[in-house]
Amino acid sequence: MPAVRGDGMRGLAVFISDIRNCKSKEAEIKRINKELANIRSKFKGDKTLDGYQKKKYVCKLLFIFLLGHDIDFGHMEAVNLLSSNKYSEKQIGYLFISVLVNTNSELIKLIIQSIKNDLASRNPIHVNLALQCIANIGSREMAEAFGNDIPKLLVSGDTMDVVKQSAALCLLRLFRTSQEIIPGGEWTSRIIHLLNDQHMGVVTAATSLIDALVKKNPEEYKGCVSLAVSRLSRIVTASYTDLQDYTYYFVPAPWLSVKLLRLLQNYTPPAEDPDGWLIFSEANLLVRACNQLGQFLSNRETNLRYLALESMCHLATSEFSHEAVKKHQEVVILSMKMEKDVSVRQQAVDLLYAMCDKSNAEEIVQEMLNYLETADYSIRGGDGIKSRYSCEKYATDYTWYVDVILNLIRIAGDYVSEEVWYRVIQIVINRDEVQGYAAKTVFEALQAPACHENMVKVGGYILGEFGNLIAGDQRSSPAVQFQLLHSKYHLCSPMTRALLLSTYIKFINLFPEIRTQVQDVFKQDSNLRSADAELQQRASEYLQLSIIASSDVLATVLEEMPAFPERESSILAVLKKKKPGRVPENDIKENKSPTPVTNHNNEVNNTSIGSADLLGLSTPPTSHPNSGNTGVLLDVLGDIYNKPNDSTNNTWFVDPKKSTLLWSDEQAIKLSVQMKPVEPVLEAGAQIQQMINAECVDDYTDCPSIVVSFHFTNGPQKITIKLPLTINKFFEPTEMNGESFFARWKNLGSTNQQRSQKIFKASTPMDLQAARTKIMGFGMQLLDGIDPNPDNFVCAGIIHMRTQQVGCLLRLEPNKNAQVSPSYVIFGVFRMMRELKMYRLTVRSSKESVSAELCDLLSEQF
Repeated sequence: MPAVRGDGMRGLAVFISDIRNCKSKEAEIKRINKELANIRSKFKGDKTLDGYQKKKYVCKLLFIFLLGHDIDFGHMEAVNLLSSNKYSEKQIGYLFISVLVNTNSELIKLIIQSIKNDLASRNPIHVNLALQCIANIGSREMAEAFGNDIPKLLVSGDTMDVVKQSAALCLLRLFRTSQEIIPGGEWTSRIIHLLNDQHMGVVTAATSLIDALVKKNPEEYKGCVSLAVSRLSRIVTASYTDLQDYTYYFVPAPWLSVKLLRLLQNYTPPAEDPDGWLIFSEANLLVRACNQLGQFLSNRETNLRYLALESMCHLATSEFSHEAVKKHQEVVILSMKMEKDVSVRQQAVDLLYAMCDKSNAEEIVQEMLNYLETADYSIRGGDGIKSRYSCEKYATDYTWYVDVILNLIRIAGDYVSEEVWYRVIQIVINRDEVQGYAAKTVFEALQAPACHENMVKVGGYILGEFGNLIAGDQRSSPAVQFQLLHSKYHLCSPMTRALLLSTYIKFINLFPEIRTQVQDVFKQDSNLRSADAELQQRASEYLQLSIIASSDVLATVLEEMPAFPERESSILAVLKKKKPGRVPENDIKENKSPTPVTNHNNEVNNTSIGSADLLGLSTPPTSHPNSGNTGVLLDVLGDIYNKPNDSTNNTWFVDPKKSTLLWSDEQAIKLSVQMKPVEPVLEAGAQIQQMINAECVDDYTDCPSIVVSFHFTNGPQKITIKLPLTINKFFEPTEMNGESFFARWKNLGSTNQQRSQKIFKASTPMDLQAARTKIMGFGMQLLDGIDPNPDNFVCAGIIHMRTQQVGCLLRLEPNKNAQVSPSYVIFGVFRMMRELKMYRLTVRSSKESVSAELCDLLSEQF
């Protein structure tokens, strides 16, 4: 409501005071009815009411309406106020009309005529009141009535800035109601050039309007791109005095900058043109931007470092700024290794991949591999993928490529997809110069005591094809190669064993001198009578082939694999299509290259080997027969592990409404968990990832369970899984010096309610390094050099909850000299003694329940 100043509208002030002093609802209604009767009589009987009195009574009606009461009269008097030349009277008239007049009212024609008169006025205040009323009503009738007048006001050189600003916002409101209101042709250029206006308010309003117009017709308004970029550049480089009225916390025009960036986002190119996102090519500006972002890489603010890395990923794709990005390579590598926040480390990995080229590929790939050995679970998959494709994309020496891939499999075998070893085999088979080196390298890799199964697959395939190239050395003789591979045989899955059996039959062709040894393996009951039908069949058929077939037949059947057709790696194609940065694992698995297999009738089947994972669940792979030999790996005599079971429906139908959480009453109040819905159908060979966001409302003692309901093999299935959402997941590590720690330790221990202590035996012999690792994984900050006893561990952290933040201190004191009764474990006639030590764990916090729970949680790990 308009302010009541001085003695003006004293009657309104008294009426409002009376309403506020009413003791009950009935008293309020009685007072309002009395006032309505008085106003109605004034409007009907008093023909001498002046503008002030009409304004006063209309204000009272408006106040009564805002209290929630219906008003069915006074509209005509409000319309009459529009013709007044006094601002206060015209303002109240427009306010009443904007709030109470229905668009279907018979008065709408009178209102429109009054608004037209005000739009034509030379008084900018009257024009603004009319524009605000049009925008507030925003009906189609308003759009049709003023569709020609408002655009003229907007682009006219005689219009004042404050009116232009209102006209742009009014036009935006009407455009959302009726998109035909905006004229085309020459009007397009004139509207776009509002981005060059000197008045920042006009530019801000015009940017919002142009953004809406671009979404409807981006081609017609594409001329706004260069003007938006130019305006954005001037804002960024402006001084404080230039934009003093539009500076917020020393940031010039932040809201306008965001609007301009959103406008430019409308012209982001499709995924197949990743370099085209930079809609301008001012090299100097890009280099300056890169240098500025480089300074942010060392900023103390985590979010700023993340944003700098993310932005530099985009700059690395431009030919103008790629070299400037490379100058920050050492800092980015340091971020990948030393950054505490896992998302920032991931972004650093993405940037390293984006800045990679032939000049620095070897160094970057090596750094990625070194980091991979200690990287987080969430990074290993993506880092391995980027390492593998960086080395393939920029490899000039394929011996280096083989070294990198085998090292990648050694370090991160669990995170390396099938596609990786398919591709390395394709590269080796197609290049004669690298075959001997690959055989020698993989032979050496297989000698490691712990050898990943993917390495066994690569070794089996390559040695089966090219083992003869290194057989002249006694250290890698045929018998040694065979014994080395077979030493891994019983540790592998049936699929890998089947591949090794194919390698063995190839050995008989390459090395006839070890025929008897190989045949003995085929004859073993574990193969001939294997419960796995494929192993049994391969063993029996290969055995008969080695006995019956002549050397010429064997040489023909088991000849060396022909070269594969040259083709781009499927995952490399995916990386090209995606924006710079991380490549979702889903996209990689869904675009796997097909793996051709041969059945016993020599028909070639095309099989997509993939996996699907929904909270730890996997769907079986499926095949599509007779699709042609277009894959990357052809295995001898086929692989039935990828053939479909015709009687089984290999599709999961997931009910997103039945992924539900099991709560106790306590959990429902103290832990807020939200889950994003998932697609209802999970196809074979695909995977779904369900994001779960959790917020700690208050401290709690138990973690929730999730129930996953789905249909598979034509029947309902249900799996219950505990979510690892214990209270320590909400820790923020906190640095603290010794003086602060012990001062707070003493204060928190002033009452037993703030302290929990547990003395317990170690479950294994004392290992301080292992204890250190467990404590660091718990989520608190391990404070080194704080405790006088170097064997003691002290930690500090803050638990973030919606209702409060709880500071926690922890102290773990190992007692190596504790007198503990020996524990005996009997195996047959032997008795073994384990030496046990004792720990004392103390947790102090401002809440008793948190202390006790954290003490229990951590002691369980020991």
